[in-house]
Amino acid sequence: MAFFTFEDRKVFYEEIGAGEPLLLLAGNTASSKMFKSITRKYSKDFKVILVDFPGHGKSDRVEKFVLDFWYYNSRVCYELIDYLKLDKVAVIGTSGGALVAINLCLEHPDRINCLIADSFEGEYPLDSYLPSLESDREKGKKNLLARLFWFSNHGFDWEKIVDQDTKMMIDFSKQGKSFFHKSMAELIVPTLLTGSKQDEYCDYLEKIYEALKVKNDKLEIHMFDKGKHPAMLTNKDAFHELVKSKIK
Repeated sequence: MAFFTFEDRKVFYEEIGAGEPLLLLAGNTASSKMFKSITRKYSKDFKVILVDFPGHGKSDRVEKFVLDFWYYNSRVCYELIDYLKLDKVAVIGTSGGALVAINLCLEHPDRINCLIADSFEGEYPLDSYLPSLESDREKGKKNLLARLFWFSNHGFDWEKIVDQDTKMMIDFSKQGKSFFHKSMAELIVPTLLTGSKQDEYCDYLEKIYEALKVKNDKLEIHMFDKGKHPAMLTNKDAFHELVKSKIK
């Protein structure tokens, strides 16, 4: 296993395959293990780089998650890019990982040659999602598939990580702040926004993306008719072909 150090904590990363570097960023309450079903496929075309954010997966644990979670972890990713001595990388972030990826691209556009931001809620927390977040997470803890997902991503302390994330998200939403330190209008990295029209967490994802495109007309949008959340895993083959066509 490979690690680098960020703020005195060991952060797990992994490199698989050869070719253009492709950084995959997982969503909230997940780790790089969420990409297990697609890593082999992608590593045939790219050098896949996986990372577990601090407090997640195989990385060192933290007492609580930083409130500015998605910006903070973009700094972690930038440190990893420097550590690996990579000139430029392509990035795919899904769900909360897309928020990290966008922050990374807004702050360091010179190091990113392409961004695919998948299945994310826009610039601000969704009012339709947050009121039920805590109860939904509690229900999830009793659901066998959700428990197995969290256990496979983190191990025996998965419940603490889920609780840390829930508290962070609720506290962050109370601030009324954007996930990003800069406006989407400032995003200059070639960017594709992807999602599913059947996303169970947001049934108007396409409208959110269209509103972002009004702010930045350079953004591209691709919506899948089928599949749920996240689109990149529920439309595996089609998404992979889309990635190959965009990242050259």
